[in-house]
Amino acid sequence: MAHGNRNPAPDAPTRTVAYLRVSTAKQAEHGVSLAAQRAKAEAYASLYDLDLVAIIEDRGASAKTLQRDGLQQALAMLKSGAADALLVVKLDRLTRSVCDLGDLVEGYFSAGRWALLSVSEQIDTRSAAGRLVLNVLASVSQWEREAIGERTAVAMAHMKARHEYTGGRVPYGWTLNADGVTLAPCDAEQKVILIARDLRDAGLSLRKIGAHLARKGHLPRTGKGWHAETVKALVTAEVA
Repeated sequence: MAHGNRNPAPDAPTRTVAYLRVSTAKQAEHGVSLAAQRAKAEAYASLYDLDLVAIIEDRGASAKTLQRDGLQQALAMLKSGAADALLVVKLDRLTRSVCDLGDLVEGYFSAGRWALLSVSEQIDTRSAAGRLVLNVLASVSQWEREAIGERTAVAMAHMKARHEYTGGRVPYGWTLNADGVTLAPCDAEQKVILIARDLRDAGLSLRKIGAHLARKGHLPRTGKGWHAETVKALVTAEVA
């Protein structure tokens, strides 16, 4: 099975698959209906001498994910060698996520493997200028990922400092209030944390601390015995 460009003759039209998407019926009122997109894609293909081998649609599909039947079918055509370029009327038909766009750039349209063409943004990665625009988009995508990570880390640290629930399992030593947002100390578990810390300060190993707690009737929430890793988390757990 062929992959990527198959070195067509210099004057051969670029084999192109057009991808169209609408998320709701209301979009027809704003000029992005499937019929309007199809007309623009066909006109663009005719103007730039593209061999439009397929037009694939996603009806009522959100741009929140790349896991859309039509999009995956179009991308599969690139991978199989059935097409050399992907054409969209506007980039937001492909995705509204900068991060997802970056993933597509890195996975499909970098290094000249396949071309990305956009009518509205006038992007054509077959040219040096088009590849430059795509590289800028990829850089913005990477920045966005890192910025999101930083903002998330700061927000999580702030919530933790305020004893607010950050999702997942409620930390040992705490209980979730009725509001579903704030945490309150669980006196019984807080006591176990302090006992474990005292034993650790006295020089006991993690295994011996776990055995001591079990003998005293202090068990983890699972009701099973303590393991070294759970004891390690216990002695470093936050106390009220």
